[in-house]
Amino acid sequence: MRYPIRLVLAALAVAGPALSAQLPITLQHARPVDQRGVNMFEPPKQDTVSFTGPRVNIGAAFRQDFQALQHENTAAPRMVTVGGVTTDANQLITVGHGFNNAVANLYLDAQLAKGIRVAMTSYLSARHHNETWVKDGYILIDASPFNNATLDRVMKYTTVKVGEFEMNYGDGHFRRTDNGQALYNPLVGNYILDAFTTEIGAEVYLRKGSWLGMAGLTNGEIHGMVLSPDKRAPAFYGKVGFDRQVDPDLRVRLTGSAITQARSTNQSLYGGDRAGSVYYDIMENTTSTESSNAWSGRIRNPFSSKIQGQVINPFVKYGNAEFFGQFEWAQGNNGPTEPVDRHIQQQVYEGVYRLANDQLYLAGRYDTFSGRLAGIANDVSVDRYQVGGGWYVTQNLLAKLEWVDQKYHDFPATDIRAGGHFKGFMVSAGVAF
Repeated sequence: MRYPIRLVLAALAVAGPALSAQLPITLQHARPVDQRGVNMFEPPKQDTVSFTGPRVNIGAAFRQDFQALQHENTAAPRMVTVGGVTTDANQLITVGHGFNNAVANLYLDAQLAKGIRVAMTSYLSARHHNETWVKDGYILIDASPFNNATLDRVMKYTTVKVGEFEMNYGDGHFRRTDNGQALYNPLVGNYILDAFTTEIGAEVYLRKGSWLGMAGLTNGEIHGMVLSPDKRAPAFYGKVGFDRQVDPDLRVRLTGSAITQARSTNQSLYGGDRAGSVYYDIMENTTSTESSNAWSGRIRNPFSSKIQGQVINPFVKYGNAEFFGQFEWAQGNNGPTEPVDRHIQQQVYEGVYRLANDQLYLAGRYDTFSGRLAGIANDVSVDRYQVGGGWYVTQNLLAKLEWVDQKYHDFPATDIRAGGHFKGFMVSAGVAF
């Protein structure tokens, strides 16, 4: 078998340039939605294209998954009666093998002036919302709108983002699957604890050479709201770090992020993904539905009010090998009825090895969560292994395979996750342009 494999790799190496024909990049300071955006974090500060006048770009991303998972638990029966019908709330729903619903994103971007861009993303279809709705929309300013020597010097190092946008807390959100956009994630599923949300506010960046500093302010919730001001406070967060191409073979990036919010009615840092999990109906009971139980397999919304958190992200790429880590800690509560803060933490270790001019890769990830959840008197933990690989058929088309194995530990017998375990294969195909 080794000779046919070598022939395939050699053919891919030769075919690489022909398979890589791309739509040209025409917007300034934008992360490409195709393979060119892999291992890119914040949109580039440097001008990659010249401004030739206002223009509008339309793009899209599509994802289709095949699921072959099985799950089990040891939870004690918990009988509940709804509408005269009694069921066991801890009995897992029966799942089989098959295709999950296809999902899609629509991108609408406009270059208004030199260094000034407006971006909007809509989910055309998602697990949680089958209908079309807007995910985010914001303005990104990387240059002065008019000629002024002082402003030009300031904007040489400064970026301003205003609107409703994907919060830049940690680096994991740059590598996750975002509904129809699956080309940045080397595996299929996202993290157990998913620090991803869109909120209304502003971010200000200072970048010089390899160094990055960012300060952000949002309302701490997905939706804008002016009611119950005594129950709400702004969320402050920031990021510092560096990203350096040390030599042609070695790139090193290290960032640290922090967030604090005193109170909220719906704190959304760990519950802002309105698209949902890629693992359908896993560890859900017999009343589970696709949209109502959209976050299967995750620890979601551990805090709904106060939060303080930190996350450290190292990234190292040496030749064809990559390592990415996420180490995060957070504490908070669900409001005045919970006077003592609870603590949680997550560690993620991810490795990727790329082959055949980056057309093929192998990937593995270990993810572990532990801490105290609301309503549970003791600490619990969840661990997950994911291994797989992918093939960029073109820079716009990715096919990938994942084996996932996730276990739940120390949950009380009355919780459906007691003795929980799911495992199996996921196959995913994604297109983005």
